[in-house]
Amino acid sequence: MKYLILAALAPLALTGCGDATRDCAPAAPSAVQAVAAETTPTLFLLYTLKEGVTPEAFEQWVTETDYPAMRALERVQSFRTYRAERLLMGEGAPGVAYIEAFAIPDLDGFIAEDMGGDTVQSIMGEFMGFAEAPQFIIVSEVK
Repeated sequence: MKYLILAALAPLALTGCGDATRDCAPAAPSAVQAVAAETTPTLFLLYTLKEGVTPEAFEQWVTETDYPAMRALERVQSFRTYRAERLLMGEGAPGVAYIEAFAIPDLDGFIAEDMGGDTVQSIMGEFMGFAEAPQFIIVSEVK
């Protein structure tokens, strides 16, 4: 089964944008990146913050605690947290406050071994103190 990393969540690698005479198109992905994007299982978390939790306190925890711990896991290829800022179209606010994207090549190993391990359990315990009703979603590309 092939999985998809949403392009909207992946950072763009722009080249030559400091020069008005150059085209600012995103750089083409390498062959390795293209294969990884097609084959790496991806997990998304969507959530809002619990009442009384400030974005500043949560984002400090993400950068100082969550990122270092989760990115140190051998099975986690990449992990990023995104703040949902606004809707592209329509009125109102997004239905979630944050979206996390994980690329985990060995998802079965992560679930079987890492999920019950001290690192993930510790981080999850802290995370659940911040997040309201998180959804953990494994995505696959429609072909």
